[in-house]
Amino acid sequence: MIRIGNASGFYGDRFTAWREMLDGGELDVLTGDYLAELTMLILARDRLRDPDLGYAKTFLRQLETCLGTALDRGVRIVTNAGGLNPAGLAAAIDTLATRLGLPAKVGYVEGDTIQRPDALSANAYLGAFGIAACLDGGADVVVTGRVTDASLVVGPAIARYGWGRDDLDQLAGATVAGHLIECGAQVTGGNFSFFTELPDGGHRPGFPIAEVSADGSTVLTKHPGTGGAVTVETVTAQLLYEVGGPAYLGPDVVTRLDTVTLRPDGPDRVRVSGVRGTPPPPTLKVGVNNLGGFRNSMTFVLCGLDIEAKAALVRGQVEEAVGKDGLEFVLARTDHPDAADTEAASALLHVHLRDGDKARAGRAFSAAAVELALASYPGCTLTTLPGDATPYGVFTADVVPQDAVPHVAVLPGGARVPIAPPIRTASIPAAETAPGGGATHDRPTRRGPLGELVGARSGDKGGDANLGVWARNDQAYAWLRGWLTVARLAELLPETAPLSVRRYDLPNLRAVNFVIEGLLGAGVAASTRFDPQAKALGELLRARIVDLPADVPTGVAR
Repeated sequence: MIRIGNASGFYGDRFTAWREMLDGGELDVLTGDYLAELTMLILARDRLRDPDLGYAKTFLRQLETCLGTALDRGVRIVTNAGGLNPAGLAAAIDTLATRLGLPAKVGYVEGDTIQRPDALSANAYLGAFGIAACLDGGADVVVTGRVTDASLVVGPAIARYGWGRDDLDQLAGATVAGHLIECGAQVTGGNFSFFTELPDGGHRPGFPIAEVSADGSTVLTKHPGTGGAVTVETVTAQLLYEVGGPAYLGPDVVTRLDTVTLRPDGPDRVRVSGVRGTPPPPTLKVGVNNLGGFRNSMTFVLCGLDIEAKAALVRGQVEEAVGKDGLEFVLARTDHPDAADTEAASALLHVHLRDGDKARAGRAFSAAAVELALASYPGCTLTTLPGDATPYGVFTADVVPQDAVPHVAVLPGGARVPIAPPIRTASIPAAETAPGGGATHDRPTRRGPLGELVGARSGDKGGDANLGVWARNDQAYAWLRGWLTVARLAELLPETAPLSVRRYDLPNLRAVNFVIEGLLGAGVAASTRFDPQAKALGELLRARIVDLPADVPTGVAR
């Protein structure tokens, strides 16, 4: 097997993870994922200020502390930290290695940039064969731009085992491995619904390792002595993260999530097997970022009685001061009756303004809000000082033909290797929704939070959100599968009611997954939701009090 670790799940992850992973045990490859839809916008703005930037600068500082160790131990590094400028980061690594006196050979992958004159950035999600070509060409460090997150693992596996385009089951198995470790500690107990059951209470989970075999099967694990845990449930949680239906689309393979089998394989070891793959679609996803305008926010504290009337007064005053266009008012009823302290007695009125005019969204708005301090409701106070507007981005997704993208591996020394698109493709499978419901029978119930029987993991995909819910045992899943319909989700989470919601069953994981279209509007960068990335949506659902079947055990299956 090839032992592939991960040391970064996002731009801003634990700085010391690279050193921890290299010092913690044996590895063949160490990967780092830095890119998300929001990150691409951040890097695009960096590059507007300085054309030589556009990559994750943090990675260079991390690499400086451990490049020598990686070379000494024969650990190869693969990262998408190149962002919008992989050639620039590769050159910076060459300069770093020269300064440190290290003989590092650096390759990079390019071709993901799509020319869109009307966009701030547009990038196709490339596959893994360019990474493999760089490794085959002798690279110690491989830098990419926008590849799929899972490609960071699939590429090294291709290079190790020589898989071709038709080895679909193997590619699919490695894709699952890549999806599982791409978010770092999320698969080892980070952000886990049942964190209180972890050996260290979720204090400092270690980073994950995928031991990928030649047949595409994988064992998920972590270095001995690190925190968190690797269990079937922690792996299930990450497998449900930011996915849609059972057909998980990728540039190299469509991975069937409904074929994944998870089994314990010893302490902190979970075997992932049985994954099947089908030909990829003829198109690549393209992430497009544009500047949407400018925004600003002010928050009023409303304490005590007449909360709704106080909010209405502020609304009328702010609208009169700056006009109604682009204003959004969100009243969070965090107040409690008969409270003994100010905070517990207070609600929060969040006022957002988005506008193409930076001046109107800036001090003209925030100063108008502050001017109400002595001329509005009793007890008027704000949590924010007046400030200028900030630009926000809008994310949209598009597609381009696979053969329209010049996927190129640039090897150490500068040789350029074109990566041909897949010869065999297939149309995108039709959505396979499952409404749930069906026959029920009378059974005793008890009132309790839904989270006593289920875990959840939620996240963002552009303007959509996904919400994966898994049951802890077979009895709980038999109930969950029929009970948690789209209609019942709308009752429990009313903000989903007016939206289009698709539900998918994943019985091999004892799970159902919901895709909630448009919940995040124009994407994370433009969202004014309290939870702009829908990360807490699953925990909100678990906290709802419902009629639970009294005869269903609450614990994990043994």
